[in-house]
Amino acid sequence: MTTRPVLTAHHRELSGKAVSRLRHQGILPAVLYGHGHASEAIQVDAKEFEHLRRTAGRNALVDLKVDSGRARPALVYGIQEHPVRRVPIHIDFYLVKMTEEMTVEVPLVAVGVSEAVEKHGGTLLQTLERVRVRALPADLPSVLEFDISHLDSFDVRLHVSDLAVPDGVTVLTDADEDIAHVQPSRAEVAIEAAAAEGAPGEEAPAAEAGESAPEA
Repeated sequence: MTTRPVLTAHHRELSGKAVSRLRHQGILPAVLYGHGHASEAIQVDAKEFEHLRRTAGRNALVDLKVDSGRARPALVYGIQEHPVRRVPIHIDFYLVKMTEEMTVEVPLVAVGVSEAVEKHGGTLLQTLERVRVRALPADLPSVLEFDISHLDSFDVRLHVSDLAVPDGVTVLTDADEDIAHVQPSRAEVAIEAAAAEGAPGEEAPAAEAGESAPEA
């Protein structure tokens, strides 16, 4: 007995533009493939899948049962979303072998509080949205968190090497790649620029009016 969530699917007859009829009925078109399994058009209940995504995360590992067949471990490998409403419109399921490692992309999520943001008015800039990782299907994380409390000044940057990675997971993205930093506000930039140029009145005084310049 596994603790993986169970998702029920059905064989899908409609394809192409006709699948829009399914979406209007609360059904998501999907495809199932992997490990010698011929690509199979299937469909799942949209509400059931949305509940799965909220509770198990984006790279969810499920026991997928198609019609009257046996449940098999499958990874939610890809989710195509509506460009405006950001709701799922198509799902890719990948049949996995629990003893074989896989490579997937995992979203990065900021946690904590940055002093450079809270006390100095900066803006957090996340320059990397996801990283590629390799792990056994049961060890694949749905997200990886990065702690922005380390961003206590505008000079600090977080890199892939700063991620806390669970045991059994290997990050394939370059360890030196930037994840996030805090950008100073425009007011802060203006103050720093003024300080760099020097305060007014520090220039050498000009010759007084009516005084001739010294001869060479």
